[in-house]
Amino acid sequence: MSLLNILILIAAALALRLLFPGKLRRWALLVSSVIAIYWLQPSLPIRQMDFWFPTATLGLVIAVWGLTAEKEQFKIKQNWLAAVLTLGTVLLLGLLRFVSLKGILTASRPPQFLSVAIALAIIAVLTLVLTRFLKPARPALTVGVLLILVFFVLLKNPTLAARTSAALRGLMSQDPNLALSTDLGWLGFSYVAFRLIHTLIDRMNGRLKEMGLDEVLIYTIFFPSFMAGPLDKLQRFRKDLDAPQPLNAGELKTSGKRLATGLFRKFILADSLALVAITATNVTQTNSTGWLWLMLAAYSFQLYFDFAGYTDIAIGMGHLLGFALPENFNHPYREPNLTLFWNNWHMTLTQWFRGYFFNPITRKLRRNKKLPTPLIIFITQISTMLVIGLWHGITPNFIIWGLWHGLGLFIHNRWSSFASPKVAALVEKKPALGKVFYVSGVAFNFVFVSLGWIWFALPSTSLALQTFGKLFGIA
Repeated sequence: MSLLNILILIAAALALRLLFPGKLRRWALLVSSVIAIYWLQPSLPIRQMDFWFPTATLGLVIAVWGLTAEKEQFKIKQNWLAAVLTLGTVLLLGLLRFVSLKGILTASRPPQFLSVAIALAIIAVLTLVLTRFLKPARPALTVGVLLILVFFVLLKNPTLAARTSAALRGLMSQDPNLALSTDLGWLGFSYVAFRLIHTLIDRMNGRLKEMGLDEVLIYTIFFPSFMAGPLDKLQRFRKDLDAPQPLNAGELKTSGKRLATGLFRKFILADSLALVAITATNVTQTNSTGWLWLMLAAYSFQLYFDFAGYTDIAIGMGHLLGFALPENFNHPYREPNLTLFWNNWHMTLTQWFRGYFFNPITRKLRRNKKLPTPLIIFITQISTMLVIGLWHGITPNFIIWGLWHGLGLFIHNRWSSFASPKVAALVEKKPALGKVFYVSGVAFNFVFVSLGWIWFALPSTSLALQTFGKLFGIA
């Protein structure tokens, strides 16, 4: 997302808060978020997919709501209004095909208007069927989760993504032989998937009461956090949505500070560090061990300032709109061990996996009294970090990155159980050692995490191994 995009969104957020007070804010947010996901979606090599991917996002959200809704929801006028506003906005965007506004609200010329109308009619009919004839029972909701995961695998696995691209190119009368795995740039899908899976699972387990279509739509495509998080929970988000307040001076000041911090982190610090950070190109051109370590450190901080900067911007925009989005980063590189690092890095993602993957698996394994505790910890930590790696991409490097952190967490857990009492006793005798242990822990942890970013930053395992060799002077 460019600086211009962000400034326009900030202005839009402020205008929405000032111009649409009270209950009107809800509907203004819905329409503006629908427009935003089309506007932010970049142009793609596959013809018209920059229009169809945002449409698919809306279709998926509406279908998930249909799966979770009781029949009575079909009769509520507010749900009908949300559907009309959403589908009507998409129809209006489809009409841009007939005016010369290419690139203003959609990256390319929209598809044939009849195709858009048919697609929206299919979404509407499917939702009506789901709402009227399916109860929000565990089997139906489980199928919903599995279907989202299927989309996820198709997008994240390079081989499957390339084949999907070839199929879509064929549908669009383009050459399938030109298909690449990078063609499927479905903007925001990863975060949309997490929000929808959370909605389905919490509805399945009774933690989430019935919700309106407008609530699910605004929560899922809320434009400040649509692309890069943070991941909120619908239960908390709904409280802010249902309690609109006028913008006050304190909130404006808080928002301004957060936005300024985010813009500085992203466009000054992160973008400057990107000039020297490790990449697939410069790592092959650099043979100096010292320079490689500096480039790796630059990448570590670039990644942090980039992610944290976007989070600051999202939280700042959220404040402008009256939403207190959750924190996502809390100085993770200051932490003296890997466990604390993950408690402070991408916190909403970590909490999501802890709640929906790590804790359920741990509870299930503990029912088997024959399994020793260390083995349970090993299985849960390795599998959790492996899945987090796969979320970034189903490739060997992301798998290794997940295993790197999973093993690191397990080793720290075992070492901590053994060493913590001894370290505490030493520090009690010599308090000055506390600072020594803290500083050395921070340094070691930063090096470990930074070395792990090699798998994250480079496209192939061979190049990553070559880089490790250069860093340690063995290549």
